[in-house]
Amino acid sequence: MCNLTSLLRVPLISDSAVSACGGRSAGPGYYPKMGRFTDSWRSHLLVTLSGNSEGRPKWVNQIATGDDAGYFGPGSAAWAVHGGMATMVAGIRALLMQTLHPGAMAGVHDWSRYHEDPLGRLSGTIQWLVTVTFADTVVAQRESGRVEHFHERVAGTYLDARGDERPYTAGDPELLSWVHVVFTDAFLQSHLLWGDAIPGGADAYVNEWATAGELIGVQNAPHSATELADQLEGFRSAGILKSDSRVADAVRFIRYPPLSRGMLPFYRIMFAGAVASIPREYRDMLGLKRSRLPVVWATRLVLGAVRTLLGPTSTSEDAARARLARIVRTDNLASET
Repeated sequence: MCNLTSLLRVPLISDSAVSACGGRSAGPGYYPKMGRFTDSWRSHLLVTLSGNSEGRPKWVNQIATGDDAGYFGPGSAAWAVHGGMATMVAGIRALLMQTLHPGAMAGVHDWSRYHEDPLGRLSGTIQWLVTVTFADTVVAQRESGRVEHFHERVAGTYLDARGDERPYTAGDPELLSWVHVVFTDAFLQSHLLWGDAIPGGADAYVNEWATAGELIGVQNAPHSATELADQLEGFRSAGILKSDSRVADAVRFIRYPPLSRGMLPFYRIMFAGAVASIPREYRDMLGLKRSRLPVVWATRLVLGAVRTLLGPTSTSEDAARARLARIVRTDNLASET
C-alpha cells in the first residue's frame, strides 16, 4: 500500500512499519507452514514499505549521528504519532485528500511517474518523514533541503476550479500550505481514531509538526487543532478545490494499487477505513462512499495484526535513542574531566 507515496511526494508510512524487525526464531507453538507464510508476508511488506527486506534503509544510520536531541525527542507528540501504525491509514487519507487541489494534481500529472514506477520515490519521501521526526536538527535541516532542492524543478500550469489557467511551482505558498494542512490533518485524525494517547494532545502534534512544514517553506503553518481545521475549511469554502478526470484517475490508482495478492485484502480494509475517516463533503468530491460495514473496527484489527507481524521495534527510534545516550555519555565524561 505504501508505494502510493510517490503520487504526491508526501510521507506515508509509520516509522515502526518501515523499521520493524525481520523474521523471528522458532519457539513453542511454532508451526513451519504458518512460519513460512508469515515470513513471506513480512518480507513482501517490508520491501514495499522500505525497499529493504530487513526494513532498515541505509539512511537510518544517519539518525544515530549528530549532537542534539532534534526538533522533537522522546515523549513528543511527533514521536508518538509517527511511530504509530495508524500512519499507514493516514497516508492513504492524505493522498486522497491532496488530489482535490488542481495545482497538486497538475504536479502529479506533469512530474510523477507513479503509473510506471509506483515505488520510484517511496524511500525518499519516507526518509523525509522519519529523518525530520527522529534525527538531530542538522540532519533534519539537510534532509529538508534535499526535498526543497527537488521542488525547484517542479513547475507548470493548471486550470483552477474556475477554469482559469494558473502557473504553479512545488514551492508555491498555497500548494505547500495545502499539502502540509492535509498531511497534518490526516495523520492527526487517523491517530485519534486508531492510535494511543498523544502526549500533549492534538494541539501538541499540530504545533510540533508546524516546525517540519516550516523547514520546507510552509508559511503560516497551523499551530493548534483549531487553526488546522480552520485552514482546511478555508480551502474548501474559498472554492479552490476541484474534482475532475485527473482526480478520478488518481483515486482509482490509490484504490486499486499494484500490490501482491497477499497484501491486497489488508490494504482494501485500510482504504475503506481511510475513506470512512474523511468528512462527507470531501468524500463526495472524491466520488467515494463510506462502507456500511464496520470498517473502522476492521481497520483497527488489521493494524493490530500488522503490528504483531512486524514487531514493535523501530530501528529509527532505536538509532535516535542511541544518539541521545551517546550525547549523555559524552557530557558525563566532559563533566568528570
